[in-house]
Amino acid sequence: MNRKELTPDSSPQAAFGARLRSSREAYGWTQDELAERMGYSSTHISAVETGRKPPTLRFSRSADRTFGTEGTADTFERQWREIRHGSLLEGFPEYVGHEGRAAEIRLYEVGVVPGLLQTPEYASVLAGSHIKRGAIMPEQAAERVSLIAERQATLVRTPPPLIFAVLDESCLRRPIGGPAVMDAQLARLVEFAELPNTVLQVAPFEMGERRPFNLPITVLTLPDRSLMSYAESAQRGYLERESTSVVPILTAYHQLQADAHSQAASVAMINELRKGIT
Repeated sequence: MNRKELTPDSSPQAAFGARLRSSREAYGWTQDELAERMGYSSTHISAVETGRKPPTLRFSRSADRTFGTEGTADTFERQWREIRHGSLLEGFPEYVGHEGRAAEIRLYEVGVVPGLLQTPEYASVLAGSHIKRGAIMPEQAAERVSLIAERQATLVRTPPPLIFAVLDESCLRRPIGGPAVMDAQLARLVEFAELPNTVLQVAPFEMGERRPFNLPITVLTLPDRSLMSYAESAQRGYLERESTSVVPILTAYHQLQADAHSQAASVAMINELRKGIT
């Protein structure tokens, strides 16, 4: 039987296939035996192992159940997410998984409207700018826009999460995509503020040094009431779970909310800015 040599360093997809094969062989299973356990054909197993077919979420979760890696730090599902979100910052796909089940989301953004509040047109313009700079390929840009839509869809659930959003004034004043795109985006913010499970506030420029954050920050309250924070550098995203680190961030967030405009004043500012868009 011909055995194709694998090159796991060539791509995340190849690394997934090589891991699948090594895990199978560690158990002493043939491809037929693994296929029966996972509910796939041996041809499908072979194609994933050799990188000819990409894994799916269902396939990855089946592999985790079969090899007993569910709930560990290094699951097949995590590798699948790295393949699917290869153009995203390291750490961000993991954050998205927690965001989708959070009971409360507190976010602060500078410069651009955050993804959870973006219109598709606004998101497309931002992704397109990355293409022009040569940072990502067109298919990766489409993936980013699609992911934003998926994130927004997961938040429409019963019961929905509570979302507290504080936007630096720069988010509103930085023109993205021209008047039509900006007007629609500002209108989307007003609609967001009207939802029963949301609070929208603007941190005005005059807050000056009283603004506690200089970079975007997100704090999640998970269903078990544990806290988690997320922040990004230019290279990767960072999840923080230690309460000794997250609680001070939450305290600073409450201070930010206290000094920011009220929701009514924030909506009034947004509507006033819309009048100046031509």
